[in-house]
Amino acid sequence: MQRPWPRMIALVDMNSFFAAIEQLDNPFWRGRPVAVTNGTKGTCCITNSYEARAYGIKTGTHIRKARELCPGLIQAPARPQRYAEVSTQIMRALGNVSPTLEVFSVDEAFLDLTRCQSLYARMNPNELGLWIKEVVYEASGLNCSVGLSGDKTTAKWAAKLIKPNGLTVIPPWESEERLAPVAVTELCGVKAGVGGFLAQRGVALCGQMKHIPISTLAQRFGNPGKRIWLMAQGKDPEPVTTTVKDPRTIGHGKVIPPDTDDPVVLLTYLRHMAEKVGRRLRKYGFEAQTFTVGLLSQLGWIGRKFRLDYPTQDGHVVFRLAEGTLSSCWNGEGIFQVHIGALDPKPARVQMDMFEQHNPKRLQVLSAIDKINSRYGEFSIMPAPLINRSTMPNVISPAWKPFGHRETIDY
Repeated sequence: MQRPWPRMIALVDMNSFFAAIEQLDNPFWRGRPVAVTNGTKGTCCITNSYEARAYGIKTGTHIRKARELCPGLIQAPARPQRYAEVSTQIMRALGNVSPTLEVFSVDEAFLDLTRCQSLYARMNPNELGLWIKEVVYEASGLNCSVGLSGDKTTAKWAAKLIKPNGLTVIPPWESEERLAPVAVTELCGVKAGVGGFLAQRGVALCGQMKHIPISTLAQRFGNPGKRIWLMAQGKDPEPVTTTVKDPRTIGHGKVIPPDTDDPVVLLTYLRHMAEKVGRRLRKYGFEAQTFTVGLLSQLGWIGRKFRLDYPTQDGHVVFRLAEGTLSSCWNGEGIFQVHIGALDPKPARVQMDMFEQHNPKRLQVLSAIDKINSRYGEFSIMPAPLINRSTMPNVISPAWKPFGHRETIDY
């Protein structure tokens, strides 16, 4: 490597990850349009192969519309366990490239290569990027796109430039110039709200950002605003983070048959979500005291927020809150979606409050059930009403990580 960079950050972005895995495992599907849906009854495309995208099929396209666009479309039921397995293999391999690895999502990862430059001195940045692609391919059999630059934002933007199977190298001293003609809303994390705020001040392109003071964004958005000001100039200071922060919320929701107005059916869905929340709290050693229960109708969300006297990780306790919501907030209108969330998850206490009314036997029963379900499959043991729960399979969250509380696919 000819000239050491002050910082060297790579972003590895898998190409059409779920669909690519389906094509990898089903050779007859390679080169053909594939759409991944949530089970055989899934109505929307979760992701699509590049062959399907050529027909105008996008993420979120209804499967009926997708078949109109592409009569030969192959519908592949999602296999979240398999996607998690492949992602884990990729992240483990990338960890051998650099120990400073941030799993950004199930199919993306940042690598901080700054301190590894002397180790890879025999390679120039372009060769290093190609080698990273080889590492990913050897670990998974899949292609990826790689962006290499001096900060996270520029690296992520660079990785999007050539897809699929691309490589873009932008030396840090060229970042500002390369980003100058780019719309600020193309940068990761700059959404319509921030974009509108900037547009009102004459900033539509990254190159226009330096024409306003950093304090303009700092006063409105705080430290994230300062970062956005620097991001647009190729100077994103954000480090590659190797740890997973404790969750701000833990929630589960499910889209249900449209206009469901049967209270028994609604309670079954709510019980299902409550048990999922409780199980996930216990699995990762959290408990929560504040919960929300929501139901989506044509007029919007209805529901309640609850504050318990004591924190819990028991799905049965959470379900009682859902029952209360249904009886007090629901007027019989058709429901399209349900959701239950724990708003303040915190590490579970080892020492119980002396005034807390808890049942040690109940905790032992829950622990035993969790062990059985972990071994034999989710809800091998369950409350009897959940026998009639939805058969729609679980999905993998885009924020899935191969460690910590995000190592879950039971959404």
